[in-house]
Amino acid sequence: MPRARPSHGTRSYLGTASLGLVILGIALVGWALFNIIGSSSGDPTASLRPIKVSGDSPTVSVNASDVLGPWQPNYPENPAVGEVLGMLSFPTLGQTFDVIEGTGDEELKRGVGHMLDTAMPGEPDNCVISGHRDTVFSDLGKLDRGDQIILQTAAGTFAYEIGQIRIVDKDDLTVVVPADHAVLSISTCYPFNYVGSAPKRYVLVANLVGS
Repeated sequence: MPRARPSHGTRSYLGTASLGLVILGIALVGWALFNIIGSSSGDPTASLRPIKVSGDSPTVSVNASDVLGPWQPNYPENPAVGEVLGMLSFPTLGQTFDVIEGTGDEELKRGVGHMLDTAMPGEPDNCVISGHRDTVFSDLGKLDRGDQIILQTAAGTFAYEIGQIRIVDKDDLTVVVPADHAVLSISTCYPFNYVGSAPKRYVLVANLVGS
């Protein structure tokens, strides 16, 4: 028995419905493309710029530190023992020394040593540097509070200001205790003119003041 063909009214309805679905599909694709293009071409730093409020309202500023938090130096990986970490300078003395990772005999023969497992320069913690009193740090006693110490590394240049000078026993572990902000502790044997194994340590404690 032959199948009944759809009436003219039915065909018109189906055609209208199909056309509506096509238009709806095109609209959805256009909306998606608009959002993709808009999000990729927008300014990613817009939220860090000052926000202007119209009328008599004051200008509201949004600082990068409020959004991203305090800046910290970027060290992708710590240097291996014996590698040059950077340079340590005493502007008051006109002296500059290589900073070597590690404080063993071989490292301290080549310059000043960065103590392992202490903070890297510029990080918000205690960075400990050591050196021999009869070589690189023979003039350390000439520095005073307020003098600057400069540390240059691959992560940046960090300026510290001496805030404290300490003389402690050689076994005093307070030299290496963690800190809640960026501190540089420089240690050498003391007294400077002592013959033999010196019983004390001369310590400069400096706070980060610029980078």
